[in-house]
Amino acid sequence: MNTLDLLIECPAWAGCDLDALAPRAVAATLRHLDLDLDRCEVSLLACDDARIATLNADFRGKPTPTNVLSWPAQPLAPPAPGQAPPPPEQGFDGMIELGDIALSHDTCVREARESGLPVKAHLTHLIVHGTLHLLGFDHITDADAALMQGLEVEILGNLGLDDPYNGEHTARAPL
Repeated sequence: MNTLDLLIECPAWAGCDLDALAPRAVAATLRHLDLDLDRCEVSLLACDDARIATLNADFRGKPTPTNVLSWPAQPLAPPAPGQAPPPPEQGFDGMIELGDIALSHDTCVREARESGLPVKAHLTHLIVHGTLHLLGFDHITDADAALMQGLEVEILGNLGLDDPYNGEHTARAPL
């Protein structure tokens, strides 16, 4: 993968091995969708609940912490619910700018513990989830959620991780 710009803003991330985990999760997602890893660019901010609550308030009008946020660089949308969005376009330099992701350590770790999931597995899932959002996938409708969650399960399976939905796909994925 050409560029994963990782900014670790919160010291609590030190034990999470995000330097290895994030590129692996993003690359697995891009590979699964047949995108050229050497041309794709993603930025990832590893922050805490206070920072992500500010971002959530500023960009979504929700002044509360969340696990992951994403800001796609291109407005990719599926032609109809349950269909895949078009692939992202290359810029003039041949690069594909996908966008930005933010993860909150506090919320991610709390969710993993509450769910009985290994923290690294949950983080990997949320990075895959955020990357899919950058590529135009969403979970607003049940059809879109089924497509997105199916991709998440396949990608995580390719990484040797269990289905985070335990075989029961819910109508909504984590934000």
